Amino acid sequence: MRAMVYRGPYKVRVEEKDIPKIEHPNDAIVRVSRGAICGSDLHLYHGMMPDTRVGMTFGHEFVGTVHEVGSSVQNVSVGDRVMVPFNVYCGSCYFCSRGLYSNCHNVNPNATAVGGIYGYSHTCGGYDGGQAEFVRVPFADVGPSKIPDWMDEEDAVLLTDACPTGYFGAQLGDIVEGDTVVVFGAGPVGLFAAKSSWLMGAGRVIVIDHLEYRLEKARTFAHAETYNFTEYDDIVVHLKKETDYLGADVVIDAVGAEADGNFLQHVTAAKLKLQGGSPIALNWAIDSVRKGGTVSVVGAYGPLFSAVKFGDAMNKGLTLRMNQCPVKRQWPRLFEHIRNGYLKPSDIVTHRIPLEHIAEGYHIFSAKLDNIIKPLVVAGQS
Repeated sequence: MRAMVYRGPYKVRVEEKDIPKIEHPNDAIVRVSRGAICGSDLHLYHGMMPDTRVGMTFGHEFVGTVHEVGSSVQNVSVGDRVMVPFNVYCGSCYFCSRGLYSNCHNVNPNATAVGGIYGYSHTCGGYDGGQAEFVRVPFADVGPSKIPDWMDEEDAVLLTDACPTGYFGAQLGDIVEGDTVVVFGAGPVGLFAAKSSWLMGAGRVIVIDHLEYRLEKARTFAHAETYNFTEYDDIVVHLKKETDYLGADVVIDAVGAEADGNFLQHVTAAKLKLQGGSPIALNWAIDSVRKGGTVSVVGAYGPLFSAVKFGDAMNKGLTLRMNQCPVKRQWPRLFEHIRNGYLKPSDIVTHRIPLEHIAEGYHIFSAKLDNIIKPLVVAGQS
């Protein structure tokens, strides 16, 4: 099969790999029809995620058709169109039994925090991802679900991470009717967080970014008020002015570890085997939320060495809520919002990249060229 293969920082290419095989009776092999490149994939691409090994295939957002199933699989069959959440999870461990699918112990038993994630380094279990023609899906009775007949597969692929993660970010905010919500980041997760905030009862939604084309999307897709932080000496001061000098009720960090960071952070992170980057957005969130407010974190972070303002968070009496999204828990409500016409996830898709051209796709996405917001990967086309 053809698959994206990591060859080092800023180096990915398409190569021939063996089609994955059934390794356990509860496995399925899925033939991928649509995948995506996620903003968090850029942390891998930039060499900022520890234990990202040469030869790995990225991609934690994908849908496709079941090609083969193990002898124990009962809930999906060969030929079924399926959507696969980015979380690899067993469904039965201590954490899964409490709905913490993103913290499953059995799929990543040597980790102290994260569970398993497709295509996201050996830190997250070492599972090859879906930027390929085929992918092995463990625990196929609990992860993948059949795509409803009425759902377009491009909407479905956005439901494997970006859309539910944004929704989860708004959910973690415990938004009360009339709240002012600030979202840092107008990428896919931030756009979905902003749009979802209205569903939770927000009275005002503000999105912060530095790319004007993404802010325009926040205005048209999420109907949010927007500010470009490069136009202000201090975006936190501006947000205080906009909120009667109190601060926002809820702030959502949809940025995570800045993919840029600086040279010292990159070198130190590499030596300490930590994720590189900078928590600028998280510190802005802590500074711009009101006393007693809530900060929701759904942007991707590794075990950062960088200073986060936890002293300020404590002294302001903030509630901090965060996790990798347990995707499948969000699907019933998101299905409803899609079916009633409120939400069309694929509206944020800007690029459809054939698998053969994925190296170019990573370059465009990394450099933020061509007004890119969300690139899909189309398997089987050149």
